[in-house]
Amino acid sequence: MEPYLKRYRWVIVALLWLLYITFGLVTRSVSPLITPILKDLGITYSQMGFILGSWQLTYIAVAVIAGTIIDRWGVRRPLFIGTVIIGLSATLRYFPGGFGGFLPAVALFGVGGPLISVGAPKAISMWFSGKSRGTAVGIYMTGLWIGGLVAFTATNSFVMPLTGYSWRLTFVCYGLVTFVVALLWWLLARDIKPAEDTGSSNISMVFGRLIKERNVRVILLIGLLSFTVTHGFTNWLPQILEKGGFSPTTSGFVASIPLFVSIPAVLVIPRVVSPRLRRRFIALLALLVVVALMLSVTASSFTLIMGLVLFGIAGSSLLPLLMLVLMDTPEVGSEYMGSAGGMFFCVAEIGGFAGPLLMGALADMTGDFLAGTAFLAVLCLFIFAVTFLLRTPPAFKPESL
Repeated sequence: MEPYLKRYRWVIVALLWLLYITFGLVTRSVSPLITPILKDLGITYSQMGFILGSWQLTYIAVAVIAGTIIDRWGVRRPLFIGTVIIGLSATLRYFPGGFGGFLPAVALFGVGGPLISVGAPKAISMWFSGKSRGTAVGIYMTGLWIGGLVAFTATNSFVMPLTGYSWRLTFVCYGLVTFVVALLWWLLARDIKPAEDTGSSNISMVFGRLIKERNVRVILLIGLLSFTVTHGFTNWLPQILEKGGFSPTTSGFVASIPLFVSIPAVLVIPRVVSPRLRRRFIALLALLVVVALMLSVTASSFTLIMGLVLFGIAGSSLLPLLMLVLMDTPEVGSEYMGSAGGMFFCVAEIGGFAGPLLMGALADMTGDFLAGTAFLAVLCLFIFAVTFLLRTPPAFKPESL
């Protein structure tokens, strides 16, 4: 890589970081506003659970197509289009008068979201190699948690008062921020090289080749389970806290604890965990999430805080480690990372859709969120078990070090 390109790759990381801030901001923006939305639109917990998972449902349909488009077009245009669509999703939430109107506005996010989450690792695989990949992935993924942190802490304490306590105008504000970031990406981003014909024109052949790899299959399963857990718990966390006696504003601040501690976690863990230890570390993180979930639903304030801190560290670190395992699988590499990433997020977001829906349905059935949280903990035990099926890439086997 030319020296000027080597320097410019950090500009790309900074831009990806901004894109992921808007991704996290818009993704998390519904949760702190559940109470006024339920009241104004007259919808149930189950309906809200469906809404919270609706963008994951559309995401599933778009993700695979997004991967092949990015493999062929590069990242600049698709990521711009994806960010604009995310901004539209936020802005259009101003208009609905009920469940039928609010649902498609939130679901639209799933059309633009895959272009960001599939395109970002593709960009990293093109611009970075070796240990620097872990650093770059950790940096841009902090944007996801920073965006969520802003949504949880600023929505009820700052943005809602600024907009006259209008949840509709709050969504418009988040949409405008997203449009500004989309413009910055369009003006400053570039592809490192022209998109090449990697054979991705034959979609079925590429997917067939990838799905034959055991690491790819295992990563898809772990992604499905981990997204069920993280989306199911975090989307309902402010409401869980409100049911526990916290005010909406306090719930937003307490719910931001996992997001706050996740920032240093995703900066450090992907960088310091060596490739040959990633399998064991993913298994350890799954067990830590089980402990975190159980602590988070106890009556003690101290154990609640400890559980949320642990969830932020362990839960946030799963995705970057899974992406790095996928990138470093020889049969994937940078050439097919778009297609592999599309497959990953397509399958994972099935869990992203199911998690919030199941939590809402179980809350309607039982009157609280304990049963749903226990179910998520069981899923983490499955993650622990299947992680040991992962193979360490040949270049990273201990005997070759």
